[in-house]
Amino acid sequence: MTRVLLASRNPKKLAEMRRIFTPLSSIEVIGLDDVPPYDEVPESGHTFADNARIKARAGFEHTGLPTVADDSGLAVDEMNGMPGVLSALWAGTHGDDEANLQLLLRQLADIPDERLTAAFVAAVVYVDGEREIVVHGRMPGHLVREPRGTNGFGYDPIFVPDGHDVTSAELPSDVKDAISHRGQALRALAAELAALAD
Repeated sequence: MTRVLLASRNPKKLAEMRRIFTPLSSIEVIGLDDVPPYDEVPESGHTFADNARIKARAGFEHTGLPTVADDSGLAVDEMNGMPGVLSALWAGTHGDDEANLQLLLRQLADIPDERLTAAFVAAVVYVDGEREIVVHGRMPGHLVREPRGTNGFGYDPIFVPDGHDVTSAELPSDVKDAISHRGQALRALAAELAALAD
């Protein structure tokens, strides 16, 4: 069985990747907590793909395992695609979901509801020493002004995907996986890896 490292300590991302990769029975997904620790490189890229590539290359270099990394975030149309690659740092402290979300809502306070269109965007990169695969996913929708739901993280509680009337944080995991930006990218990667294995 091939072990693939997901260069993340986020248990929700790890669970999501395991759900999507389950059909590939020859792949076992492990996370950073399952390998000897190494100094993680700063995400200094200008695009989601740049940041995912930095993490995937570092994971492969330090462990020798095929490595998958993602970078994703929220692109708000009225803000020219921001917070974008700065989504996790928007309020100044990495990963402070509540502060990021509240700052964004304050910044959009004077924007009419009909102009609160946005999309979650993801880039996923796979590195194994022989090849580098880059795939993308995008989930369009719009923002709401009050957070709703608990089944998610980041900006999920204020994002309503197109075709739905509930936020990403109110969707069951299987529904969210089927439409999410990261789910799309991971399925595309899974298909490419399956094709390589044949």
